Amino acid sequence: SAYKGKLLDGHLVAVKVLNTTKGNGQEFINEVKIALIYEFMPNGSLEIFIYKEVTMKDRQHLSLEKLFEIVIGIARGLEYLHRGCNTQILHFDIKPHKILLDNKFLPKIVDFRLAKLCTMKESIVSMLEARGTISYIAPEFFCRNIRGVSHKSDVYSYGMMVLEMVGGRKNINVGVSQTSEIYYPHWIYGYVVQGNTKPQLLGLKNIEETKIARKMILVRLGCM
Repeated sequence: SAYKGKLLDGHLVAVKVLNTTKGNGQEFINEVKIALIYEFMPNGSLEIFIYKEVTMKDRQHLSLEKLFEIVIGIARGLEYLHRGCNTQILHFDIKPHKILLDNKFLPKIVDFRLAKLCTMKESIVSMLEARGTISYIAPEFFCRNIRGVSHKSDVYSYGMMVLEMVGGRKNINVGVSQTSEIYYPHWIYGYVVQGNTKPQLLGLKNIEETKIARKMILVRLGCM
């Protein structure tokens, strides 16, 4: 359960009360080591602003330029988790729902229940099972020939999320009319990079927005 609270100095916070967990309690430990009191993020999660089918009418529309700033902010957050801490933190569930926005739309990565801590010297981490959300999980999680994963798994998930921010739709959509659109990365690559479809259908209004969209898509391609 989560609650909104106010500290004595007036700062708003989000208070998370953990439920009793079953099993070895590792998820509980991961959460407790971080905190139970978080900075309150008034603009909610990123997914509210990027999916056309769930965007709320009373929510501010975010320009592609603002979304690009958020993309950069998330990248800096991941860099801190992977290289800026004394211990390397692998999140394993990067997606729009796990990105909260403050009153200035600065992004914060949240929810570390699936996270794994490892030393900076560990380039590969052994995993017994896949972690995360299916449409964002890196392919190496499902490859039997690969015995471990690394921070690059978070980078892959980040790239999938960036594509969703460009197109305003989930990266896997079985409800589309054309089979070629079901797997979103293929669809978006042909949409903007190869020029198979008019940018206007993606909601791009001018040349500047098209340039930003191309930058974001190329960022994704660099995350593969």
